[in-house]
Amino acid sequence: MNVLVVGGAGYIGSHCVRQLTAAGHRPVVIDNLVFGHRRAVAPDVPFYDVNLGDESAVGKILVDEKIDLVMHFAAYAYVGESVHDPLKYYFNNVVATLGLLRVMLAKGVKKFVFSSTCATYGIPEKMPLVETMPQSPINPYGQTKLDVENALKALALAHGLSFSAFRYFNAAGAAEDGAIGEDHDPETHLIPLAIDAATGKRPPLQVFGIDYPTPDGTCLRDYVHVDDLSRAHIAVFEKLEKPGTALFYNLGTGTPTSVREVINAVGKVTGKKVPYTEGPRRAGDPPALYADSSKAKNELGWKVKFDTIESIVETAWRWHSANPDGFGKRK
Repeated sequence: MNVLVVGGAGYIGSHCVRQLTAAGHRPVVIDNLVFGHRRAVAPDVPFYDVNLGDESAVGKILVDEKIDLVMHFAAYAYVGESVHDPLKYYFNNVVATLGLLRVMLAKGVKKFVFSSTCATYGIPEKMPLVETMPQSPINPYGQTKLDVENALKALALAHGLSFSAFRYFNAAGAAEDGAIGEDHDPETHLIPLAIDAATGKRPPLQVFGIDYPTPDGTCLRDYVHVDDLSRAHIAVFEKLEKPGTALFYNLGTGTPTSVREVINAVGKVTGKKVPYTEGPRRAGDPPALYADSSKAKNELGWKVKFDTIESIVETAWRWHSANPDGFGKRK
């Protein structure tokens, strides 16, 4: 299958490109390299440095590359920034995505796999999260993802678009063979920040909140390996054959891990102490967020390969220790 991966040079997108190739598909990448890295994509993968909002260019790619299905990873995803600059998030995450969908329908491409988020649920009343729980985002980032989910449902009904939206929990880790990994600027993810603190690349890690109603007082989150996420996206392809199919899946391990447990895992794997400071809670941080992913497991046959925080950290450490400067220049 010819698969257009929008945002395919980013963290999750680039890992999915590799998984597509391994599964026998032909990925084609669009990425404007604002956050992505050209080096994260193999040289033999067709690559287009194109803005998603350039509908004419995107339409030509869909036709020229004979695209069968589109995977979308090209969202801005900094929650705090979305609060301070919501228009940036609405124009990129919603407007540009709607433009992509308009071009897809015009060119007869009606299969779509969307990278959504558990942030659409807001602050849930109980755990674990299942797909049927109410969605009440508490920030513009989560709201933009929910807006796209709602648009997809309308397009499925009106135009026969077949789609799957995957609601991620905390994507983490790096490719098992160490070929690619996580390189954000700015970096906000806990595992790479802890690794950098342990190696002295960054100041001591900041722990936000030590008085949560959790076993050790720090937040509980569901860390799921980036390659496991990617495999789920490919497993859903065969479910999208029927026009108008609308699927939603949570993707997580179902095992909550605290901030302290992540710090301990990084220390154990690296053999280095992780220096950290303790501070007050951040506004809007729920005490716990973790998934019930039984729907994905039952319907897609999805299995988590990296089922412990140590196994996830090991892959991250392999990448970071071999690439202390990440991918280097973006272009």
